[in-house]
Amino acid sequence: MFIKIDNLDIYYKKAGSGKKIVLLHGWGGRADSFLPVFNYLASKFEVYAIDFPGFGQSSLPPKAWGVGDYTDMLNKLFEKLNIEKASLIGHSFGGRVSIMFSALYPEKVERVVLVDSAGIIPKRTLKYYFKVYKFKLFKKLYLLLNGGKKEALEKFYKKYGSKDYKNSGPLRETFVKVVNEDLRGFLPKIKAPTLLIWGEKDQDTPLYMAKIMEKEIPDAGLIVFEGAGHFAYLDKLNDFNIIVSKFLEGSE
Repeated sequence: MFIKIDNLDIYYKKAGSGKKIVLLHGWGGRADSFLPVFNYLASKFEVYAIDFPGFGQSSLPPKAWGVGDYTDMLNKLFEKLNIEKASLIGHSFGGRVSIMFSALYPEKVERVVLVDSAGIIPKRTLKYYFKVYKFKLFKKLYLLLNGGKKEALEKFYKKYGSKDYKNSGPLRETFVKVVNEDLRGFLPKIKAPTLLIWGEKDQDTPLYMAKIMEKEIPDAGLIVFEGAGHFAYLDKLNDFNIIVSKFLEGSE
């Protein structure tokens, strides 16, 4: 199904009945990234899954968006679909939006599940800064040698950019904007009970980030899935579905 929000077509799925749950996918994902979770939870709750603007079947944002823009879009989606209050399940980038939405609209959030969530700026080492400056210098030299053309820049990023950056296509500026936003200041403002589920071997959003979130969100608990990676909800699907459904029902 599609709904129009600020001239953008937003694709969403809905199934089941009962307490309302909204699933928010990670960067590069779509509503169906949560399909096995969606199907399981729909037997117990009224479940929504959306394609964020720029992903899946939803329209591209008209400009480079930040987390605030995606949060504003989600709030308008709640209003249009008459969702007064819901629980949020956010994976990775979807966790960013869940954090900001829960902090800004506490009256609309019943419970929060953050799965391998982004939102904290990673620890930066000297090696990291050396790599960044080397990349920037290399980019300048590459452009000089190729006459500063836009096509040359595209070629450069395709060859030397990070995997997520390369795969972002028209969302590259949005990607840069989003990954540089530090949402740590929003964590203490989350009033809803929050469950953090993390993969022990997550390399994209390492476990230390979960521990910071557990400490700074007032009512938070952390579950670590042994041997799981950044997609902990798929790596340990049965455990995830059982734990999350109990949490959302109110049994912690």
